[in-house]
Amino acid sequence: MKEWSAKWRRIWALTRKETRQILRDPSSIAIGIVFPLMMILLFGYGLSLDVTRVSVAVVDQENSADSAGLIAAFRLSPYFQLTAARSVAAATTLVLDRKVDGILQIPSDFSRRWHSDVAQIQILVDGTDANQARIMQGYAEGPVALWSAAEQESGVPVAVGPVSVVSRIWFNEANDSHYFIVPGLIVLVMTIIGAFLTAMVIAREWERGTLEALFVTPMRAGEFLISKFVPYFGLGMIGFVLCLLAGQFLFHVPLRGSLSLLCLASMVYLVVALGIGLLVSTLVKSQFLASQLAMLLTFLPAMMLSGFLYDLRSMPGFIRAITYVLPARYAVALLQTLYLAGNVGSVIWLNAAVLAAMAAGLLLATRLATRKQIT
Repeated sequence: MKEWSAKWRRIWALTRKETRQILRDPSSIAIGIVFPLMMILLFGYGLSLDVTRVSVAVVDQENSADSAGLIAAFRLSPYFQLTAARSVAAATTLVLDRKVDGILQIPSDFSRRWHSDVAQIQILVDGTDANQARIMQGYAEGPVALWSAAEQESGVPVAVGPVSVVSRIWFNEANDSHYFIVPGLIVLVMTIIGAFLTAMVIAREWERGTLEALFVTPMRAGEFLISKFVPYFGLGMIGFVLCLLAGQFLFHVPLRGSLSLLCLASMVYLVVALGIGLLVSTLVKSQFLASQLAMLLTFLPAMMLSGFLYDLRSMPGFIRAITYVLPARYAVALLQTLYLAGNVGSVIWLNAAVLAAMAAGLLLATRLATRKQIT
């Protein structure tokens, strides 16, 4: 009993020492609190995969009531901003000058062909940004369908059959990219706090020579790691709460799953990130090298290869195979499911189990590596 009491007193003393170190270090506060706030605001407001207010040059070669009605439908759409052009050549110049994103061309025989069921219009889009080009093509179908339906209701014969397509977007009815950016942003914030900050804590002790003073104390390797783990776990949870509040009150992202499951999943991933950071810090005695390794091993893969921004299925097979060893892949899938789809057990428990296994493996590896150096 006395041994356990002494053990917890040592852990408490070391944890207080590390907490005071965090509070005295402006860089830790900046990375742990200020940087997450900046990421929330910059990514939330600055990063959007939605295309709005697309600028289109209109070339109306017929100037009839029918073509004017179709142009009016495009004008009423919230996605298009129209600019009149006298000819295709003038519209092409606007595209080359980056003043518009595409061209809507209505041919001179539009009305005649429309009433004979073979009408066509042409949408020319700037393919410099392939994603925007695909989205513009999809958006252009909306005004045409609305105008055709309105004409059909008015009794005018149109080239539209009795079959209509009714589409629905599951889990993101508003088709708002913030809905899946915010869960991924939570993963990025916890990656930064968990891996980047802890990657330097033991390396900092080596550089400052304070570990030598700890060697002569009764402290054990496990107690030392716990004292490093607890303060940064608390800092990571502060970042998580900030992201949670921002998602709810700034970006109005719905949480369809369980809040307790979301918190539990986030804590498990934070343990994984902390384990990576502590392992790197244990093996590398330079703060600079430790920070670079943490960035290379955690933040960049979490940004590019986790499914946060890019669909994993569109990647080459050998790159997609690499993503299976990245913790951020499972964390992003887990949080996006909890936020948007709800408590889907087949997704939640599988990804949570993988993260839990990774957390256990990383903590065990860190414990073994630390024991070799300080005992």
